[in-house]
Amino acid sequence: MLQIFDRLSLRGVLGLDAVTCLAMGCLLLVAASLLAPPLGLPENLLFYAGLVLLPIAAFMLAVALPPAPPTAGVFVVVAGNWLWVAASLALPLFGLVSPTGLGYAFLGIQAGAVAVLALAEQRAMARMSASTAAA
Repeated sequence: MLQIFDRLSLRGVLGLDAVTCLAMGCLLLVAASLLAPPLGLPENLLFYAGLVLLPIAAFMLAVALPPAPPTAGVFVVVAGNWLWVAASLALPLFGLVSPTGLGYAFLGIQAGAVAVLALAEQRAMARMSASTAAA
């Protein structure tokens, strides 16, 4: 499944991550009050998650802009993505939220999408490192 991302450069995957992060952030900011009831998630959680995503998207874009994205920056993006996945799964697991069925689907799908992006970034970084080592 991740082979589709193999066509994208590391910069491309980071850019895609930044755009999806920005889109989700804007959606959560604008529609938190509409999404909270059907998802069974607290409106404040959705709103502040959206607010946090905006500077994260800007950071991802900043990491993606140089011709050779800085390794430390990519590491921070990938680690942040895995933390987001863990938090998304931990919230209902530890009883911190009580989502509806739709809320579980929302948390699972967005966690899955973020995991795919993290894996794609890791694969792109490995490809870039391998090509640099071969040169």
